[in-house]
Amino acid sequence: MPPQRPRTDAARRREPSPEGLAALDRYLAQLRDVRRRSLHTLRNYRNDIQSFLAFLGAVEVPFAEAGRRMGRAHLAELRAAGVADSSVKRRATTIAAFYRWLDREGVPLTPEPGDSLLRLRYPKATRQLPHFLSPEETATLVEIPDDGTAGGLRDRAILELLYGAGLRVSELAGLDLRDVDLVNLQLHVTGKGDRSRIALFGAPAAAAVRRYLDEGRPELARGAQPAVFLNRAGDRLSPRSVQRIARRSGLQAGISQRVYPHLLRHTFATHMLEGEADLRVVQHLLGHSSADTTQIYTAVAHRKREALIASALDRARRVEDGSR
Repeated sequence: MPPQRPRTDAARRREPSPEGLAALDRYLAQLRDVRRRSLHTLRNYRNDIQSFLAFLGAVEVPFAEAGRRMGRAHLAELRAAGVADSSVKRRATTIAAFYRWLDREGVPLTPEPGDSLLRLRYPKATRQLPHFLSPEETATLVEIPDDGTAGGLRDRAILELLYGAGLRVSELAGLDLRDVDLVNLQLHVTGKGDRSRIALFGAPAAAAVRRYLDEGRPELARGAQPAVFLNRAGDRLSPRSVQRIARRSGLQAGISQRVYPHLLRHTFATHMLEGEADLRVVQHLLGHSSADTTQIYTAVAHRKREALIASALDRARRVEDGSR
């Protein structure tokens, strides 16, 4: 067996410094214990910041001496590697937040004068408009599950709530029986950052949920499980399983685009605004902390309206030409 080649100096330098990693661990612990960030968010923060610390190791810059010039160089490297603009922008925000925390904690940061990382910015990424389903596609999708089985009743209720209440997949999977109010047609959900809100839903979703709870869930339940949505073992259905249900239902419905839970949330918001719902109401129903996040759905609704008008004008023009 040939001997292993020793690691090169470059390979060693590509690793984050122990000091940087120790600071990162303290930062993530604070976000977990005080800010109550989710495990998914913490994992993304670790990956983003650790990547930057590894970059600093490669260029032999101590993490406490890094400035905005190094930050921009790292972001440029990511962009050259094909990382999406939106992801590069997120990493810039994450890195700057980490260094602002270091500054508040009194960690001595010694970049070159005027080269602070605390205000690292990146040019705004082109914001992609969200995809959504048409009303016809939505109606077809929610009717796909077989309501003659417990699993089909569950899947129909899931699709109706994802669309009818605009829920995130984690919010739906986290629902307990005590969170469902079928009299007032509302749910108590826990969203991002452990923020709670009341989500509303309509009669179609209520009918599907009521039938699932009466006929489907008792077949799936195996004990005192508080979760609303259960798998075949009687345990809480996971977000990944909900994603599979949405994907499978979309394929069975013959929908050309990939169907996933957040697509139904996009569809809920778009249809609400197409129906002239107030932007602030939609913001509240979605659980957005800022109206700016909800505003993008207005652009979607306007674009669709413009396309319908253009299509109608084109048809009228062809009719007029044909009558001449």
